[in-house]
Amino acid sequence: QVQLVESGGGLVRAGGSLRLSCAASGSIFSINVMGWYRQAPGKQLELVAVITSGGITIYADSVKGRFTISRGNAKNTVYLQMNSLKPEDTAVYFCNLAQVPNDYWGQGTQVTVST
Repeated sequence: QVQLVESGGGLVRAGGSLRLSCAASGSIFSINVMGWYRQAPGKQLELVAVITSGGITIYADSVKGRFTISRGNAKNTVYLQMNSLKPEDTAVYFCNLAQVPNDYWGQGTQVTVST
């Protein structure tokens, strides 16, 4: 079993920045994918960014050039640096860890961007 602990959400004005953190613990394999997803009110869950254990990344078009996903020096830790935030980024952000045959989710952290 795996647990994910998230932090870093909050309220920020448009144009500001936030940094989300996620630390995974438990039975974690060497090969895995970690990432961030978000869900705005009334919207479906959306992939924001993912990063493989080898460092390959993929981003949603809506956040390219503004958000950066990275792994910490301690493995099984992932960050999401969010710059130039827009009100449309307001959502609950969830950390995810995927490893065959399962995937795991954090509790979610609220990000609110005001106009």
